[in-house]
Amino acid sequence: MDKIDSYRQAIEQILTEHAELTSSKDSGVKAQLIFDRERHHYQLSYVGWQGDKRAFGPVMHFDIEDGKIWVQYNGTEDAVAERLVEMGVPPTDIVLGFHSAFKRQFTRYAVG
Repeated sequence: MDKIDSYRQAIEQILTEHAELTSSKDSGVKAQLIFDRERHHYQLSYVGWQGDKRAFGPVMHFDIEDGKIWVQYNGTEDAVAERLVEMGVPPTDIVLGFHSAFKRQFTRYAVG
């Protein structure tokens, strides 16, 4: 298995596990997994209704660009970058895309 395939599998595993943890048949809000394997975009979103209020929005979003995993958005308390490292992804192949390049230089992860 090549590096991109292993990164894709790690991302999909994280998103799927989180979707399963947050899904409830009693809730009007559903977890939606969106995997664009051709263009390397991966997202978990919530869609539905909580009473009379609309619930819609991304929970997590990852991209794979230039051989690196970009954590574009993490709306959870989970340390997904650390989870990726535990799954075998080197910190130098993880970019915290939700931080500016200036801030990224102070993390243990890649700048870009």
